[in-house]
Amino acid sequence: MEHRPLSELSSVADLKIPEDVKVPVLTKRERLDRWVELLEREPDRIVRTLDEIEWKPKAQRLALRADGSALTVAYSDPVLRHAGLRSDKFGDAVDFFQISEHDAHIVLCSCHGGEAMRADEAARRVRGIRSPSLWALYFGWFR
Repeated sequence: MEHRPLSELSSVADLKIPEDVKVPVLTKRERLDRWVELLEREPDRIVRTLDEIEWKPKAQRLALRADGSALTVAYSDPVLRHAGLRSDKFGDAVDFFQISEHDAHIVLCSCHGGEAMRADEAARRVRGIRSPSLWALYFGWFR
C-alpha cells in the first residue's frame, strides 16, 4: 500500500468524507493556501477569467462564473467543497474564502488578466490577497 497525503489524493480520486467524520474547520489562510496549492499543481494550465466583474450589477456579479476558471479549480477539490465552498460562482467564492469583492476582482477579472491566464499567475494573485503586505512585492502596488 502506498501512503500519500490527502492533498495528493484529490488529484487521483474523488474523495468522499463520511458525514460522521469530523473535519477540522479551515481557517481563511488554510482555504487560500489550498487554492494556491491546487492552482500550482498544473502551473501551465490556462484558466479563464470572469468578464468585466466591476461593470455588472451586484446580483449578476455574484452569480458570475466561467468554465475552467480559477474558481472551477477550487470547486473541483473535494476538500474545499466539504469545507463549505458551494459553487464556482464569484459570490460563493467571496463568502467562502472570506475575501473582499475587490480582492476577488484582482484575482479573477478579465481586466487584470485578459480572457485567460496561466494557473501559476492566478496562484500568485491568490497569494497576494492571502498576504496583503506582499502586494507591493507581487504587483508593485501599495494598498
